[in-house]
Amino acid sequence: MTEFRTPEQELAGFRARVLVAGIFMLACFAVLAGRFFYLQVVKYDYFHTRAEDNRIALLPVVPNRGTIRDRNGVELARNYAAYTLEITPLRVPDLDATIEALRELVAIDEYDLRRFRKLMEESKRFESVPLRTRLTDDEVARFVAQRFRFPGVEVQARLFRDYPLGKTAAHVIGYIGRINDRDQERIEEQGETANYRGSDHIGKTGLEHSYEAELHGVTGVEQVEVNAGGRAVRLMSRTPPVAGSDLELTLDIELQKVAEAAFGERRGALAAIDPRTGGVLALASMPAFDPNLFVDGISTADWKALNDSPDHPLLHRAIYSAYPPGSTFKPFMALAALTTGKRTAEQSMPDPGYFTFGGHRFMDDKVGGHGTVDLHKSIVVSCNTYYYELANDLGIDAIAAFMRPLGFGSRTGIDIPGEAEGVLPSPEWKRARFKKREQQKWYGGETISVGIGQGYNAYTPLQLANALATVVNGGKVYKPHVVRHVVDAATGKRRPIEPSPIRELSFKPAHLAAVRAAMVDVNKEGTGARAFAGAPYSVGGKTGTAQVYSLRGSKYVAGRVAERLRDHSWFIAYAPADNPTIALAVLVENGGFGAQSAAPIARQVIDYHLLGDRREGPAGEDAEGADEQ
Repeated sequence: MTEFRTPEQELAGFRARVLVAGIFMLACFAVLAGRFFYLQVVKYDYFHTRAEDNRIALLPVVPNRGTIRDRNGVELARNYAAYTLEITPLRVPDLDATIEALRELVAIDEYDLRRFRKLMEESKRFESVPLRTRLTDDEVARFVAQRFRFPGVEVQARLFRDYPLGKTAAHVIGYIGRINDRDQERIEEQGETANYRGSDHIGKTGLEHSYEAELHGVTGVEQVEVNAGGRAVRLMSRTPPVAGSDLELTLDIELQKVAEAAFGERRGALAAIDPRTGGVLALASMPAFDPNLFVDGISTADWKALNDSPDHPLLHRAIYSAYPPGSTFKPFMALAALTTGKRTAEQSMPDPGYFTFGGHRFMDDKVGGHGTVDLHKSIVVSCNTYYYELANDLGIDAIAAFMRPLGFGSRTGIDIPGEAEGVLPSPEWKRARFKKREQQKWYGGETISVGIGQGYNAYTPLQLANALATVVNGGKVYKPHVVRHVVDAATGKRRPIEPSPIRELSFKPAHLAAVRAAMVDVNKEGTGARAFAGAPYSVGGKTGTAQVYSLRGSKYVAGRVAERLRDHSWFIAYAPADNPTIALAVLVENGGFGAQSAAPIARQVIDYHLLGDRREGPAGEDAEGADEQ
């Protein structure tokens, strides 16, 4: 039997259901109200900031990089503006199709594509990557007219680095390149991450690297309002960037050109210093390279050509390559003899053409010897026998102790990265150098070879030039420097870099005068006379010839030896002799006698420095006589 509910019961049930639904709705509204209160009151600051971040973009403004000029104001590294076609990969649906379509408007070759792929691998997907640099005005106009077809593709106006003189002084100036992972790590370690936002390039070598902090400047910031598509609507505020400082060098770029041209096709290096200040006047390393190749990323073909070349054009020979100094070591040995009292300027000895030690004959270069030889003549004619005996009398410890304060075997501290220490031989050095006990022992015969600049001796051209500068300035040891002033680009204020001597060595004036007088006569009547014949100024110098490999008792004949096994050619010089303003060292790899290859280069450089006399083309003359060392 069916039970029917009364109207009163139905109404009560309905009211109960309405009450439950109402309570449920009120609870929902309470939750929503609580949530709204939490979001709009409690978390107001947080979400307001997030909203502003979505509406306002902080864009870095990359500063202008400082320029580099020589001592006379000639620009060696500068900036210029050009347009770049850039792609943001994250905003491009089909990258390959987009690039193919762009090639109809803009010339894009295989090198551009390879570089783009490489840079894209090194970059984040939301960062713009250059596809083509240095667009022409016509290319910019064609793209802008069709820009609506290419989301994620933009034309940007950017500053590019340029080295207007190309290979000239390339090793000194260095180059900039794209920031890689290693650079990024270094930036983070230095706490400079914010300052490099928006920057794509950084100094890699040379002054571009060592003065990166001064050249880069301070990055600015723009507050830009953007729409939902991420496009800028209006500029809200701007903190301008601070341009990088300019560098004014001690380098005379015209002197540098003369030095580099004098080498011709030969390999070698030259270091020229003002002995009064330590300022570098010229620093050549030959062959050289064009730093412009590296700015946008060097091509595979160019890198292979540079890296695989047997001439090693990327090697900075002037500060990194160390060579036996040969007979250019003798003036320093002579000064050591006078300073220690082992010899006097008047003391002489017979030279039979050899020196006997331990049953072995160390031969002089001149058969029969040079007759009676004193200190002056030993330098002028470059007598080996004199220095064999002197080295034996001094001993290796005394030689090393004297040479070390002159800078031999240690970095000079020049403001260019990549300097080598060289090798100042000593028993301590040998024990540290070799692992086997029998190799660690120092032998007396090794001391004798050191005395003529052979054996384990190995120094850079810069070290030799700086040691010579110390001798001719009376004993002041300077840290060589290439930058003379750091110039504030905004105010023009110049901060000088002219260091005081890092130490002063005590030499007796009479001893210095004796050695310098002999070096002057080297170029009047000795081994450098042909190179400086007719010079209207007085110049001191010393030739040197350094063996590349052991002759094992046989006679050296250059024509019978492979070119890269021939002796290295050295020459050191200073001028004017009475008040020097330049001290230099020249090294020609496998150039033979010092008078043959290196001395003529020194003559051309000094002629230009003192007289403004400029001769185009490589220097060189044939040496006569086997006694030219």
